[in-house]
Amino acid sequence: MTTQAQLSKVFNDNFMAYWRSHVAHVNIMGRNFHSDHELLGGIYAELQGQIDIIAELLRSMGEFMPITLGDVIAISEILDTPVEGDSETLLGIVETDLMLLKGCYEELIKVADEEGYLEISNYAQDRVLSIAKHLWQLNSTLS
Repeated sequence: MTTQAQLSKVFNDNFMAYWRSHVAHVNIMGRNFHSDHELLGGIYAELQGQIDIIAELLRSMGEFMPITLGDVIAISEILDTPVEGDSETLLGIVETDLMLLKGCYEELIKVADEEGYLEISNYAQDRVLSIAKHLWQLNSTLS
């Protein structure tokens, strides 16, 4: 896979992870509502902030971002399944999505390094660190 193709995959997976974490953020309920709501709010806001950055990286490489949501859904490894359940279920859904997104970024690092796109690799490394922090927070909350 090329750097451009993997970056497109990152865009799709990031978009799906953003959407699903935002749904979990809005719909979460329970005794720990406030802390869970805040945790998910930080996650979705960060993922949302990456949408434009990834799209601009794609454009700088001569690629276009997907032009329909159907394209995003069809290509994403993160499936368009219902985001529903109790707070533990919702946090678990977001955790699973972030693990998939982290793996997608790790693949981007490998491909970008091989093709000499060091700036893309550096960006992906920063994202892996950020996602790892969110995963730690989710795991600690669910433990």
